[in-house]
Amino acid sequence: MIDAVIFDVGGTILDESYEFASWADWLGVPRHTMSAVLGAVIARGLDFEETFRTFRPDFDLAAERERRTVAGATESFGENDLYPDARACLTALKEQGLLVGLAGNQPAYAETLLRDLDLPVDVIGTSDGWGATKPAPAFFEHVIRVGGGDASSILYVGDRPDNDVRPAVAAGLKTCLIRRGPWGHILDLPEVAAASLFRIAALDELPGLVARHNAAGG
Repeated sequence: MIDAVIFDVGGTILDESYEFASWADWLGVPRHTMSAVLGAVIARGLDFEETFRTFRPDFDLAAERERRTVAGATESFGENDLYPDARACLTALKEQGLLVGLAGNQPAYAETLLRDLDLPVDVIGTSDGWGATKPAPAFFEHVIRVGGGDASSILYVGDRPDNDVRPAVAAGLKTCLIRRGPWGHILDLPEVAAASLFRIAALDELPGLVARHNAAGG
């Protein structure tokens, strides 16, 4: 049985298009160029920060975030950055009596922004807040803790086979891979995708899949 559903944030419930566009503007790079380089970085299996180092070899994400804050150009997101199907999916799962949460690789301030969205979730966790970053096992230990303690009853939903599905499966979690966003469309790891309990193209599909899974006794 699935008792808890925990979602990745960026690329899963949150459309990161504006975030990367704002970084392109900050670095003085055409937005389409930033998108093309990001795609190449993903296809090569590199860390997304290599996108920025293509344009500025000495780029340091933490330091650059501080510079943006000082300049009044802090990274941010809001209701308009949610995927259109996100809120309804979270609501439908809550109505099934499940524990619903968010847990992703996000800076600490993102937790406040997520809470400000007043989403129908029980728990919110970030890599900065937990001191553990996906795909590290420690991150998923936190997911298991906030999800009730039984890994086999928790479904982790994410767009990345490398950072989401593979380490979640290794931690004993059930997984759902959603194909959207740059990682979901570019990064193809069939053997990892095959390990997912569910594979979906939109969050609209998930509540029904979970309900049928539980109705069948898991």
